[in-house]
Amino acid sequence: MYQDEYKRWLAADLEDCDLKPELMKIKDNDTEIADRFAVALKFGTAGLRGVLGAGTNRMNIYVVRQATQGLANWVRTQGGSQTVAIAYDSRLKSDVFAKTAASVLAANGINVRIYDALMPVPALSFATRYYKCNAGIMVTASHNPSIYNGYKAYGPDGCQMTDDAAAIVYEEIQKTDVLTGAKTMSFARAVNEGIIKYVDDECKEGLYSSIEACQVRPGLCKTAGLQLVYSPLNGTGLVPVTTVLKHMGIEDVTIVKEQEYPNGYFTTCSYPNPEIFDALKLGLECARETGADLMLATDPDADRVGIAIKCEDGSYELVSGNEVGVLLLDYICAGRIEKGTMPEKPVAVKSIVSTPLADAVAAHYGVEMRNVLTGFKWIGDQIARLEADGEVDRFIFGFEESYGYLAGPYVRDKDAVVGSMLICEMAAYYRSIGSSIKQRLEEIYAEYGRYLNKVDSFEFPGLTGMDKMAGIMDSLRNEPPASFDAYKVTEFIDYKDTASTGLPGANVLRFNLDGGASVIVRPSGTEPKIKTYFTTLGKDLTEAQAQKDELAASLAPLFA
Repeated sequence: MYQDEYKRWLAADLEDCDLKPELMKIKDNDTEIADRFAVALKFGTAGLRGVLGAGTNRMNIYVVRQATQGLANWVRTQGGSQTVAIAYDSRLKSDVFAKTAASVLAANGINVRIYDALMPVPALSFATRYYKCNAGIMVTASHNPSIYNGYKAYGPDGCQMTDDAAAIVYEEIQKTDVLTGAKTMSFARAVNEGIIKYVDDECKEGLYSSIEACQVRPGLCKTAGLQLVYSPLNGTGLVPVTTVLKHMGIEDVTIVKEQEYPNGYFTTCSYPNPEIFDALKLGLECARETGADLMLATDPDADRVGIAIKCEDGSYELVSGNEVGVLLLDYICAGRIEKGTMPEKPVAVKSIVSTPLADAVAAHYGVEMRNVLTGFKWIGDQIARLEADGEVDRFIFGFEESYGYLAGPYVRDKDAVVGSMLICEMAAYYRSIGSSIKQRLEEIYAEYGRYLNKVDSFEFPGLTGMDKMAGIMDSLRNEPPASFDAYKVTEFIDYKDTASTGLPGANVLRFNLDGGASVIVRPSGTEPKIKTYFTTLGKDLTEAQAQKDELAASLAPLFA
């Protein structure tokens, strides 16, 4: 019973001084107690993510210890280096959770390589590979509001953990008592005994060198005179992004002051996600004041980057993740062909929910486009397959519509640092030839057609939210609509049917429609949301938007 577990926590000598007052405050509130103790945060391929606070359904040092003990039990069966890499972002208690995890691993005789300061997701993936670790841990809740934190687990390849490994870890977690089951030792003692070591300068420099090696036209930015505004959104991007930009010759960078330094409260934007306009608002104001050519913003763990570009009339226009993905693919292909650095039989990879415009661009340049399930680990999996065949150099670019990009096989997760570098290089190149990102995007649309890609989200909060989501997906799967208003469904694809898709099973449904439009429906892997991905194709933006609006209105009642 959740009341019994609540009483056990209330009676325990809790080390985190924030937890006991919270437990006392909800003493007679059954709803609040149930919300914290009726269920536990579930560990999956994305690790853990939840609201900070007391209880099994919250992120706290005890849940982190329990998860890490489960991870340690799995690592000890793996042989190898018996080492785990750890990084953390600017979120509340991220550093505490990172050291907590390190202490549990050390108590289990597992070596740790931990960063001495906050660093982004790509740095964790790189260190995991650099030190030939069994696993990696990134303490972050990505772009969620400040009340959240999380714990991403990575495999030895630097990808987020596989389904099979995550299932074993979860089984071990369930065997571990959340308050008393994890082994632990003093962080300081583990450092003194050499079990915990900090990531060294060679690893850090190796990451920067690997990122900078992905430049398409090295040296171009030194003379292009690009003027940039950048916001790290109070996260981890400041040092790595500005370091790489400086190395490539971009000196005129204005940092958004209110969002420059780490601040886990994210006081300037409640939702620090570069996909959201409010997160970019201060950056846009700064860009207007300075007349910058380009504005960039990276999310707190710096694996996503959003941009705004300057238009001819001096206004600024946000560019979607799909558009940036297509622009970068086009730029990399054209540039590498020009420079003679395009590999034989080049490969690009994108998620199934990302724009089909990228398939057309890839075909134009003779690039094989591979479509994979949502989640950057599946892009990483394609890189790993190429590596296993001795052909890793064939990989030139991978992206997701949710602002995640990667060029180069040095990590196996999306990287806003390399994304920022290539976006700036692309902007500098078009500036140097009297063009612009905006102009090139319009040329692409003129050549391939006016694609529009939009995502709508429907939230299902509370203890019953997951059940409601499951019911909606089951209904759509078992009785798929024959049409959405005037748009007839010409093909229905259930991605759980691996035989027909050739992909691993996934809870994703696709409806291909008359006229080239499509709708994809999938539950989020990290939040209580169902997302609908619309692709429409019109003679111009107005027509494509009208199609999207009609489809969205038709689908909305299904998620009521």
